[in-house]
Amino acid sequence: MGIAWDDVVLIQLGKSPGEPSVITVNCPDKAGLGCDLCGIVVEFGLSITKGDFCTDGSWCYVVLWTVPQPSTLTVDWESLKSRLLSVCPSCSISFYFNQQYNSSLPPPLYMLKVFCVDRKGLLHDVTKALCQLELLIQRVKVMTTPDGKVLDLFFIIDSMDLLHTKKRREGTCEQLSAILGECCISCELELAGPEYESQQGFSSLQEAVAEELFSSELSTKEACSQALSPEMKKVKTANITIDNFMSPAHTLLQIQCVDQKNLVYDILRTSKDCDIQIAYGRISPSSGGSRTVDLFIQKTDGKKIVEPDHQNSLCSRLKEEMLHPLRVTIANRGPDIELLVANPVELSGKGRPRVFYDVTFALKMLGICVFSAEIGRHSTSNREWEVYRFLLDDSPEFPLASSQARNKIVDRVRRTLMGW
Repeated sequence: MGIAWDDVVLIQLGKSPGEPSVITVNCPDKAGLGCDLCGIVVEFGLSITKGDFCTDGSWCYVVLWTVPQPSTLTVDWESLKSRLLSVCPSCSISFYFNQQYNSSLPPPLYMLKVFCVDRKGLLHDVTKALCQLELLIQRVKVMTTPDGKVLDLFFIIDSMDLLHTKKRREGTCEQLSAILGECCISCELELAGPEYESQQGFSSLQEAVAEELFSSELSTKEACSQALSPEMKKVKTANITIDNFMSPAHTLLQIQCVDQKNLVYDILRTSKDCDIQIAYGRISPSSGGSRTVDLFIQKTDGKKIVEPDHQNSLCSRLKEEMLHPLRVTIANRGPDIELLVANPVELSGKGRPRVFYDVTFALKMLGICVFSAEIGRHSTSNREWEVYRFLLDDSPEFPLASSQARNKIVDRVRRTLMGW
C-alpha cells in the first residue's frame, strides 16, 4: 500500500559547492504540511531558493531547492531526512492514526544548566551546539555573576526524542563541555520541574516599547526602514494580486516582494494560520533582489476566495508578514540597555526557528557581550508573540549610550535575521 517509506523524502545533494540540494517530499497531504516542512528546513540552517508544491487534497508533492545559510557550516542530511519524515503522514493508514495519537502528547521538556566563566560569544557557541544536536530552545534564562561567571538555563525539547536515554544526555553534556573548553565549570541536564514554571514570568514591557514592537499599523516609512536594505531600494513594497479568472476552481494569489531569509516559511505559515489551502504553488528564484510566488489557493470548504473583505484581510496579513516579519529595537531598561526582538507565534504554538541563533550570532560578530537574556511570550489583542530580550554589556568598542552604536546593533541584528 502506498510508496516505500525510503521514497517519501528524497534528498539529492548539489554536485558542486554553491549548487542547490534538492529535497523532494511525496506523501499523503495534511493541513499545514508545507509550513511544517519549511520550518524544519529553516531549523537546519538552509535557505529555500526555489520551490514547487502540488496537491489534490489527498496526496502532495513538494520539491525544494535549498542552500546553506551563510552562518551554517555543515548540514546533517540524514537527520534532516528523519525530521522531515516525522511530519509526513504515513502511507500506512494504521500507522498514520498511531502517529496522530502520539503527536497529541506534549513533548517532554528538559532543563540544561551550563555554569562557566563568561567570555565574548559564549551564548552563541552554546546555542550553536544545541542547534547541531537538534535540541529546540523553548525558554532561556542567562544570569551573569559579579565575579565574571555565567549560569545559562536552557529549557529544551529534543527533536530526536532521545533525551530520556542516559547516552543522549551524557553525549549532550560532553559535546557542550568540549566546545566550551576550560571555561566550562559544570553542565547538567535533567527533566524540567517546577523551576520551569518560575521562569514563565516575563517582566512587563514599557508601553512605548510594546507599541513599537507589536503595532500592526506601520507607517510606510517604518515599514521600509524595517524591511529594506540599501541595496534593495528599488523594490518598495510587497505587491499582492488576486485573480479569480485564471482557474475555474482556485484563486490565484501572486506575490512579488523583497527577497529575504525564510520568506517561503513566512508565506506558508501565514497561509496555514489563515486556513488557506494551497493546491499548487511555485516559488521562483530571486531576481534583482526580489522574489515572485504564485499560489493557487482555496478556503477550507474548497471554494474560491471571492469576498472582498476576506481578500483584503488575507493580503493585508501577508504584506505585514513580508514587510515586517520580525521586530527589532533597543530600549532603556532602568540603567541598562536592552535589545528586544519579537516575532509572531504560529497558531499551533510554534515559535519562529533559529531566531535566538541568529541574534546571538550577530552580537558575537559585533563583539558585544550579553549580561542576561530571556525568552518569553507576549499576547496582544489579535495574536501571540515570542519576545527575545538581551541586556547588553557596555564596552569601549561599543559605548551603548551612543545612538550611532545602538543603530549599528539594530541594523546588524535585523540584517542577520533577514539574510541581507
